[in-house]
Amino acid sequence: MCELFAMSSRLPAAVTFSLETLARHAGGERPSCDGWGVAFYDGPDARVLREPKAAYQNPWVDFIEKHGPQSKLVLSHIRHASTGAKCLANTHPFSRALGGCLHTFAHNGNVKEIFERRGFSIGRHQPIGDTDSERAFCALLARLEPLWAGLAAPGIAARYDIVAAFAAELKPLGPANFLYTDGEVLFAFGDRRQQKDGRFVAPGLHVLTRHCGGLPCESGIDGVSIESQEQTILLIASVPLTNEAWRPLGEGELLMVRHGEIIEHSLLEKC
Repeated sequence: MCELFAMSSRLPAAVTFSLETLARHAGGERPSCDGWGVAFYDGPDARVLREPKAAYQNPWVDFIEKHGPQSKLVLSHIRHASTGAKCLANTHPFSRALGGCLHTFAHNGNVKEIFERRGFSIGRHQPIGDTDSERAFCALLARLEPLWAGLAAPGIAARYDIVAAFAAELKPLGPANFLYTDGEVLFAFGDRRQQKDGRFVAPGLHVLTRHCGGLPCESGIDGVSIESQEQTILLIASVPLTNEAWRPLGEGELLMVRHGEIIEHSLLEKC
């Protein structure tokens, strides 16, 4: 299964990844994956690095492990391909500019019916690759586009309503764990995931809040190093990365996060 990770913090933090370690969480001990990507936000824009190759002995991964930039919002994805070729166009996270911001999306699951289902129009947001995940992202952007037509960013409540309705309609198509951000707020939708016993059940995502009291917060996070002083940091991951009390998201639970704090959440009903 694919691996999702995100960090939201009150103040910028230096974040570096051992992407190979994260890949092992998703696919056992084999030192491989079908692609990886990381977005480090800087205001409304982001540094996005993607590679349709294994993280193992990859020079870009080595650079990220040693020189990850400071950011208040980070989103990452480790791919194990199920739909679409192993190529850059199909490598998460996907990103598009809309309303003067870079919007980014990463998905874990399988929603192949989205290509035939009504209600998932993509408008002008054409996919570059051929995955169901990117198609879902384009459909979400088509719904969000009217909100971003003005000169100012739309209210976060209106954004939440659209993402919530989209997630509720996407969920019946198959496992639909996803991370989405517009650079200001981060949305995390938890659904089902293939567990170690082979069943597709919740949880598909876990969340942890850390309050750093002046000491670096990097110790004990498996695959991620965060160098930061006194502040609040919220972490989201497909599986817990430490022995701390990560909270599993319920099936159909949507979070909206800003500056390291959950500002809205709900358990969505199926449409």
